[in-house]
Amino acid sequence: MAEPMHEVALTVNGVPRGAAVPARRLLSDFLRHDLGLTGTHVGCEHGVCGACTVLLDGEPVRSCLLFAVTVDGAEVTTVEGCRSADGGLGPVQQAFQDCHGLQCGFCTPGFITTVTAYLRENPDPDQEQARDAIGGNLCRCTGYQNIVASVLRAAQLQRGGAG
Repeated sequence: MAEPMHEVALTVNGVPRGAAVPARRLLSDFLRHDLGLTGTHVGCEHGVCGACTVLLDGEPVRSCLLFAVTVDGAEVTTVEGCRSADGGLGPVQQAFQDCHGLQCGFCTPGFITTVTAYLRENPDPDQEQARDAIGGNLCRCTGYQNIVASVLRAAQLQRGGAG
């Protein structure tokens, strides 16, 4: 017997999107497999690593812990949606490039979305606050120094600082 399908419609990165999915389809799988947005990475599948973090109505959430049907009608922003209005790198993405805040890049989408949400609420963090902000995301390649520097640089870019 075929599994029943459920229509899910939401706004992803500012664009209305939808698909028919089984009730147990995870939001991470919905984004990657049904919508083709492969920037959201799936790491631990337990909500621990943060690689799958997306913004749900502006708040960071672990997309591997949510069923797609539970977010019907919501607004989701993935790493692809963290770009600038002209389609180039957004300030957080630019900061990660400027400060070498990534190595293999697997965890980077989760950091980008987490930092994007954090800086909306805290536009001028110090180093300790930046470190706390990324505390829920894991990276196996770096010592986090460049990621912290990226948070501080992104804040500077968003405030209009070029230096």
